[in-house]
Amino acid sequence: MDSQILLPKELQSKTASKLLGNVLINLVKQDILNRYKETREVTDEDWEFCEQIDWHPVDELPPKLEHVEEMKRRLKEETPIRFNSVEELIEK
Repeated sequence: MDSQILLPKELQSKTASKLLGNVLINLVKQDILNRYKETREVTDEDWEFCEQIDWHPVDELPPKLEHVEEMKRRLKEETPIRFNSVEELIEK
């Protein structure tokens, strides 16, 4: 038995197909994220999906306070390197 979803004619356009694909991807991402928040683990199947779309549930989590503080501290300590041209940057 062929399990194929039959869409109404209005949803069979290229634009509708892209929209439905994006909605489906976002639903799967939300499901993976919710499970990740509970278990802090990603299944092999979920990992394969994440690799295909170049995404990881950690991307959606807020940064840890200690990381933000560390970045602020480093920004204050470091002096920016300035170049007069792209060529000068490439030379160094």
